[in-house]
Amino acid sequence: MRLVLLGLGVVLVLLVAAQIALPRIAAGRISSRVGRYGKVQSVSVSAWPALKLLWGKVDSVKVRAGSLALSTTQAAKLLWEARGVDTMDLSASSVKVGPLQVEGAVLHKRGGLMSAHAQTTESEVRAALPEGLEVKLLGSREGQVEVQASGGLFGVDASVDALAGGSEGKLVAHPLGLLLEGFQLTLFADPHVFVEGVAAGVQSRSPLTYELSMSASLR
Repeated sequence: MRLVLLGLGVVLVLLVAAQIALPRIAAGRISSRVGRYGKVQSVSVSAWPALKLLWGKVDSVKVRAGSLALSTTQAAKLLWEARGVDTMDLSASSVKVGPLQVEGAVLHKRGGLMSAHAQTTESEVRAALPEGLEVKLLGSREGQVEVQASGGLFGVDASVDALAGGSEGKLVAHPLGLLLEGFQLTLFADPHVFVEGVAAGVQSRSPLTYELSMSASLR
């Protein structure tokens, strides 16, 4: 009986130690991965029991970061690595994804569903576009953003109204008008990140600042 009680005591101590140590180890690994792309301020991990972390299962993760810079491919890879997380909240003061700089970025993940929000200015949008191309926001509805593009987009050297939104999991843009409906430009595509919809609106006019959002799911 004493041996049994001793064994149970050892197991209990090990479980308590694992509950304390494993989330810290997981937080360190997440901090290291996100830290490849900028400054990480804090990471917290919750899992019960903590042993599930050994199989890549996590109850919740919270990440606060400063400035991050990564490509769209790297961003998609990070999201896919978080597929085992039930609840994730990530915030960053600024993020440069590809050529576009955004501020106050927030990402929420609930199960396989994700939503992201951020702000960007007209000057930052202009800096992200190819030289000579201009885009003006016209509106947003039903998971799509309508813009007016000028400067040679879709092979037409004139102003063209276009819609950007999700199509078969990809973020695409296509011009409006009977003669141009067949054209399509893929803005983002990844086999694991399925884009559901996007939205944009004017947050303030001095300076002109846009509120951007996107919904997606992991497949």
